[in-house]
Amino acid sequence: MDDLEEHLGLHKHLVDDDGDSSDNSSTLRGKKLRLPLVQPMFVETKKETGFTQSCRMCLEQIREAMLHHRWQEAAEYMACYPQILEDKACYTTKQYKELIWRASTEILHHHPKSTIEDYNIIYERLKHSGFKLYLKVSLEHSFHLMLQGKFEDAKQHLAAAESWRYGKESSAQIQRTKLIQAYRSLLDFIIWSEKKVVLSNNNTVDALSENQSMHNYFRQASVNLKGILSNPGVWDPFILSYVEMLEFYEDYEEALKVLNDYAFDNSFPPNPNAHVYLYKYLQRHGAPQKKLIHVLKNLQLLVPSHELMLEYTSLLLQSEKQKNTQKALGIVLEMLDFACWRNNLDVWMCLKTIIDKLQTEDDWESIISEKMTLRKEWWPALHFTRFHANKDSEENPELLEVKAPLVKILCPDRTLKYYAEPVTRGK
Repeated sequence: MDDLEEHLGLHKHLVDDDGDSSDNSSTLRGKKLRLPLVQPMFVETKKETGFTQSCRMCLEQIREAMLHHRWQEAAEYMACYPQILEDKACYTTKQYKELIWRASTEILHHHPKSTIEDYNIIYERLKHSGFKLYLKVSLEHSFHLMLQGKFEDAKQHLAAAESWRYGKESSAQIQRTKLIQAYRSLLDFIIWSEKKVVLSNNNTVDALSENQSMHNYFRQASVNLKGILSNPGVWDPFILSYVEMLEFYEDYEEALKVLNDYAFDNSFPPNPNAHVYLYKYLQRHGAPQKKLIHVLKNLQLLVPSHELMLEYTSLLLQSEKQKNTQKALGIVLEMLDFACWRNNLDVWMCLKTIIDKLQTEDDWESIISEKMTLRKEWWPALHFTRFHANKDSEENPELLEVKAPLVKILCPDRTLKYYAEPVTRGK
């Protein structure tokens, strides 16, 4: 709707109010306030033709109909509005075409009787109207076909867009072409997955031909999916698709290389999911504990509140090293720095286990004190108030039982009221 308002000229600069007033509230430091004045919807100019004025009025009707959800009326006006593209005097043709694209698809999305043929007609007209939004429209068209489950049709449209060129290729056009190639490969993966399910559930099909067909889709998809790693970015669904296919064909070395590159290549933006995918893969394939810890260490640096930090802590405690036990203490305390874990029984039980293990060491008090130095001023208000005690007593008594003994250990120099008030019963 912002595009419509922009084209209707609704956003105007504020102008001075020339009215005279003796009210002190209308002045500020000796200057009059700049108040917005109501602007007319249509302003006739000497250069505006009747045709242009009619188109502006039509756009206003489209806007009003969309605002009031009168989708049939909006569709009828939108059928006439594209005539503005025939105005040779219009120097903002590209803007009008994008506005037609956005408004038309919005109307079709809400119109109760719209069909996929209507979408196809709109997208095809826009793609072949001779402007530089061809790739963006093609990509959106394929998304709509994917949502309708028409994967083969979506793939055909993306293949056509992949080979499309307009004048000298710009950097933006190159990037969009790469994105289209990636999504076309993702569609190959989806079709490959469907064939895999059919093959596994139906023993009567020709296994040899189905396997060959699946492998063809794998080869088509793998070319561009592998090439994604040469373009820094967040490519989660594409990487996962490629790894799934590599695992199916037992190419575990290549799958591990892809996930390692995705997680640790410094040219890529920091992405916690990349480390999660690598950890899950290593876990599935029985990787040694040392490798799992290394991956989770990097994830902890990015997201100290991640749910996998409990697994990280568990792995550290299994090592039976005092250094790792201290590290586990810091990880759990960092989790509890976030309110989302405040009432989680598993995290508090993990903290209790770590402290019980540390108490076998002579310097356990100094270790805990060091970790709590920066927390002692604000942790009590986050975890150990009378309010928290009463709430834990009502909602999770086991949590109160775990937390209560930890108060004096974590905050030995503070007198805290983390205990539930006795319940008074009427006679």
